[in-house]
Amino acid sequence: MVEELTLSETKTILDAAEEKALELDVPLNLAVTNSEGNLLGFRRMDGAKLVASSIAQDKAYTAAAVKKPTHELKEAAEPGGDVYGLQSTDGGRVVVFGGGFPAVHDGVVVGAVGASGGAVEEDMAASRAGLDAFESLR
Repeated sequence: MVEELTLSETKTILDAAEEKALELDVPLNLAVTNSEGNLLGFRRMDGAKLVASSIAQDKAYTAAAVKKPTHELKEAAEPGGDVYGLQSTDGGRVVVFGGGFPAVHDGVVVGAVGASGGAVEEDMAASRAGLDAFESLR
């Protein structure tokens, strides 16, 4: 049986990511999925960009689906890259820029976190904070 994120862990991830977003003073959309990319939790901070709500979810989906951080896909998805055009696959849900990270436990992806609405570096920092909080639980 594949272990998955729990609801409690999902809340911890969202809380930590939101705390980081508040520290950065940027309202973000935050999403957590299970290992299959299905949404477990979502938070839209006051003032977060509406368009970024689906992007946050897609970042988490992508990180779960490809089992790696979304920023690691950027170079390979550019013209001439091994997976050029990857972002246009899977109904357009694949995101190839930073902000999505898989949650890994004992070498197995058990879920993912995504953030969107700020600069890529801000999105990555918030997602990373959520992931760090998850890792401290296990």
